Amino acid sequence: MAAFVAKQMVGNKLSAVKGAVGGDENNDDDKEKAEEEERERQEAIREAEDRRKEKHRKMEEEREKMRQEIRDKYNIKKKEEVVEQLPQEEPNPLMRKKKTPEELAAEAEAEDLDDFTKLKNSIESQVNELKTQIESKCVMQ
Repeated sequence: MAAFVAKQMVGNKLSAVKGAVGGDENNDDDKEKAEEEERERQEAIREAEDRRKEKHRKMEEEREKMRQEIRDKYNIKKKEEVVEQLPQEEPNPLMRKKKTPEELAAEAEAEDLDDFTKLKNSIESQVNELKTQIESKCVMQ
């Protein structure tokens, strides 16, 4: 156990020294190689996703074909689909556009203004309007 702890302590210090002593001529090559590998990896991910989507699209077409055959066999009418217009979401939620600080502040303010606060604000505005009307009609002499 003690040997393990000693090795960890010395090993971390040695690895820090290795970077300072060694040359930096391979860093450019390593960076280019890493970037190329990352591009290849991203392309492979995209291709795999496309294949998966195509596979599921074909399966859904086959299922719909079978459903239609059953409907035809038993004279069942197809239900009309009610499509609700939802906000257009991006295909990958991890790749969505980041919100600006202004948008985050607006959302936080909207959350703070719940129903009770909105009601309170509307009542206060009505009271202020009545107050100004009354003051305008009353003239002090």
